[in-house]
Order: sequence, then C-alpha cells, then structure tokens
Amino acid sequence: MARPKFLPDNFSLMIVGMLLLATFLPIHGQAAQIFSHLTDLAIALLFFLHGAKLSREAVIEGITHWRLHLVIFAATFVLFPIIGFVLKPIIEPLLGQQLYLGVLYLCLLPSTVQSSIAFTSIAKGNVPAALCSASASNILGMFITPFLVGIFITQHATGQHSSNLGSALNIILLLFVPFILGQLLRNKMVPFLTKYKSSVKMVDQGSILMVVYSAFSAAVNEGIWHQVSIMTLIYLLLTCAGLLAIAMLLIRFGSKKFGFNEADQITILFCGSKKTLASGVPMAKILFAGQPFGLILLPLMLFHQIQLITCGILANHFAKKRSGSQ
Repeated sequence: MARPKFLPDNFSLMIVGMLLLATFLPIHGQAAQIFSHLTDLAIALLFFLHGAKLSREAVIEGITHWRLHLVIFAATFVLFPIIGFVLKPIIEPLLGQQLYLGVLYLCLLPSTVQSSIAFTSIAKGNVPAALCSASASNILGMFITPFLVGIFITQHATGQHSSNLGSALNIILLLFVPFILGQLLRNKMVPFLTKYKSSVKMVDQGSILMVVYSAFSAAVNEGIWHQVSIMTLIYLLLTCAGLLAIAMLLIRFGSKKFGFNEADQITILFCGSKKTLASGVPMAKILFAGQPFGLILLPLMLFHQIQLITCGILANHFAKKRSGSQ
C-alpha cells in the first residue's frame, strides 16, 4: 500500500529519530571529535556517489534551454535570498537570531536534484531540462552558497569574519573533488551503482543522518531545548510554509509572464522552489565549523518535509490537469 502523500517519508522519520537520539544521548568530548572525522569521510563518499550517478548525456540534452535555466537560477540564488533578507524584521523577532540565520541559510542553498526531477516527471514537465538545471544548481551551489553566506550571514548577520578562503578550500576538498572523481569514474561505477542501489541509498541517507546527529548533539550540549519553546517551533513551521508559498507564487507568476509553455513552467516551479537537504547539511558542517549549528539546520529540516508534501500534491494536480488537456 502506498504511503499517504501527507505523511512523512521514512527518511524524514529517521531525521526525527536522530534528533531524539541527540536529545537523550548526545555525543561529546573525544568521541564527538572522532565521529566528526568519520562524518567528513561519509560526506566525501556521498559526493563521490553523486558525481558517479549524474548522467552527462542527459545534462547535455537539456543544457541548450538557457532561458529556463537562467530563470531557475535567479529563483534559487536571487529571489530566495532577497525574500529571506527582506523578511528579517518579521522573522527574527519571532524566532530569534540563530533560527533566523537558519531560515536565511536555507534561502541561500541550491535546488534538490532527485526530488526536483521526480516531481517534474510526475507532473509531465520538461524532465531533461529539470535534470540539467537541478544538477548544475548543485554543482555551482558548492561555490555560490559559501559566497552568499559570506555576504548575508557571516559578516552582516553575525558580525564575524570567518575565513572564506578556508571554507572554500574545505568545500573543494570535501565536496567538489570527490564529485569530480565520481564523474571521471562514472563508467566503471555504473554497474556497481545499479547492482547495489539499496547500499548506495544507505550511504546517501546515512551521511546526512550522521551530520544531523553530530550537529544536534553539539546543540543539545549547548542547551538548544532551553532556547526553543513549543511556540517558537510553531512559528518556525509557519515561517517555512509561508516562505515556500511566497516563493512558489512568485515563481509561478514570473514563469507565466516570461512566456514559457506549461511543461517549462512546471519545471521552473519545482526546480526553482526546492532547497537541498542533501547538500545543505554537509555544507553547514563546513561553513559553520567551530560553532554550534544545530539551530541553523532546524529550519532546513522542516522546510524539507514541507516542500516534499507540497510538491507531491502539486505534481499530482498538474499530472491530472495535463492528462485531461491532451
């Protein structure tokens, strides 16, 4: 029996499990340092597998549709940051500085890959263009997101000047280099990836769960649950839902105004409104190294679940609408 579309998926439930585990059994001291190094290795393996799974042929097929990609990139890296920054006078008093920084951080992240393509396919959108745009968003996001964090968060929001060069170097070594190696070894890796799909999925999800557990263990040790009340969590949930609604409405309106056909409008909507948990969690570990970042990750994890539910409902709606019109 299929899972009802309004219920959390298994991965979301596992994330909640990591939050509970960190709450009652946080890791600390020497064990936390060792676990952090193991997490780095898992992240490098994650991005190696991402590189090996990415089809160059499909990317080339969709890359010529430059107007569509430009609009999606503008939604991802311009519209979202502007919305997050403009709403600061409303969001920060409700949530506090750290949670607001988490909301702002998710606004600076690239799009998802797998779910953007999956929802575009269900809704009968332009799948090759979705694959190209979402993949490029993730690759370029390894560099654009740290740059935007330096502009919107590191200097202006926190008043701190962290080493952008150090963060960029860590991004290259831990994320980009493994990704490129995966691309170079793709032909040799495809049979393995096909044969051991479940194991690859475990690595994908396991590395993210490790970062979540490590981050929230540090946050619990710093007293996170004394800082966040039930009402604050409700405000955060409403903030994430409102942010997604505003972005989707503007993206939908803009894609119509630019004269894109329905298939391209669907692609722009799903690729331009999504924010990646898979890349966002590892990047947060690097960009906010040396400071508790559990609170910064919390908005992203809530937004992740909200976007999956919303896009699932919309994808089915578009699929029925387009099937009826053909």
